[in-house]
Amino acid sequence: MHKNVIVIGAGISGIAAGYNLKKSCPNKSFAILEGRKSLGGTWDLFKYPGIRSDSDMHTLGYRFKPWIHDKSIADGPSILEYLNETVDENNLREDILLNHKVNSANWNSDKSIWELEIKDKEQLVNMTCDFLFLCGGYFSYSKPHMPSFINQEKFEGQIIHPQFWNDQLDYINKKVVVIGSGATAITLVPAIAEKAKHVVMLQRSPSYVVSRPSEDAINKFLRKFLPIKLTYFLIRWKNILWQSYTFFLARKFPERIKKGILDLLKDELGSDFDIKKHFTPSYKPWDQRMCLVPDSDLFSAIKNNKASVVTDKVKQFESDGILLESGVKITTDIIITATGIELNSLNDINVTIDNIKVNAHERLTYKGMMLSGVPNFALSFGYVNASWTLRADLTCEYVCRLINLMDKKGVDCCAPINDLSAYGDDDLIDFTSGYVQRGLHLMPKQGNKAPWKNYQNYLKDIFAVRLFSIKDSNLNFYSQKNKL
Repeated sequence: MHKNVIVIGAGISGIAAGYNLKKSCPNKSFAILEGRKSLGGTWDLFKYPGIRSDSDMHTLGYRFKPWIHDKSIADGPSILEYLNETVDENNLREDILLNHKVNSANWNSDKSIWELEIKDKEQLVNMTCDFLFLCGGYFSYSKPHMPSFINQEKFEGQIIHPQFWNDQLDYINKKVVVIGSGATAITLVPAIAEKAKHVVMLQRSPSYVVSRPSEDAINKFLRKFLPIKLTYFLIRWKNILWQSYTFFLARKFPERIKKGILDLLKDELGSDFDIKKHFTPSYKPWDQRMCLVPDSDLFSAIKNNKASVVTDKVKQFESDGILLESGVKITTDIIITATGIELNSLNDINVTIDNIKVNAHERLTYKGMMLSGVPNFALSFGYVNASWTLRADLTCEYVCRLINLMDKKGVDCCAPINDLSAYGDDDLIDFTSGYVQRGLHLMPKQGNKAPWKNYQNYLKDIFAVRLFSIKDSNLNFYSQKNKL
């Protein structure tokens, strides 16, 4: 089977790609290949209690499909429903091939096509395409970050990682320890605390945690008077500008922002709570992603003595709990290891050019969307300081514009040049989060100047994608003379 475009992944980015291809490239055939048995990506994979977004749905939602529900901070099932609605409203379901996991992709320079080997359930099939678009996210679905603890095998209770949640896990009236302090732990603790006997969030070091209402009051007000599409547009841009402004302030005045966050925490938890120990990170605001607490649910669980926070390091597991380096022992029935994800590179696909492996870490990203020297290829990589979808939408728009420009030029190949002058030693993501640091060696590099630099700035990117010409001396458009 041959398609003009093959999209990898049927999550947020892949669905956006399908929408944009249908709208902007109606003459192009395409297929969306999804390795799992259902669409939705992250929002179908994670099933743990309380699963939710830490981004508001006016920016995590698509620009072309308004979010119409009251809650701006939405739960996972609602987001999955939203994605399925998007697929059906745009007749994309017939274009999605489930249980199609791409093992390898080879660019054949003689034929100017990508040759894909795909595992379709238990058999291997081959497909080809003119343009390959990776939309499978940036972390491994099959391998979470799971550190080993001393004497872990001696624990007689249950141990579970949130990425592989067991719906049959019974935590009612049980003592539970959640190891971690990131977004997953922050979500799990209040959700489990509703039915558990007690939940301890055990963290090695604190994260920045901020609370905001799950419902946007301005959105609710405007919806009384304005059409849904207009309200969605206005709230979306309100949130985009606010995110950009707060990120700028955090980088410009980190100590001032830090004090503001800690003052809010004191108001939430009271003067008797040890904010310095449990909620004061050693790093600056936005050196790592902020953890969002909607409607103060985590703080409520702590104040009601349904949950508590312990800041210490694990020495070893014991039969009935965890012994900490301080000598304190936490007895528990269940241990949940919310210890993070593992990044992958190129969607765990063996990408080659004429059967020579493409090592992503040896390549520069072009506008954060393409790789130097790799023809007819793009990848979707969202923002770490804002909603993933903002960048995904822009990337999909850009890819469609690029494909149409290739047609206009009458060429079948396009690749960013390998600009040696742009090479430095810059990591793709300027973040100190553990999951980022563990996987940076796998990721492409960013350059020291545009268009090779990854600015993580939606306002800057929107001009580059929507308003500026795609024609660029850094892009090489050509055709193979010996194409078969």
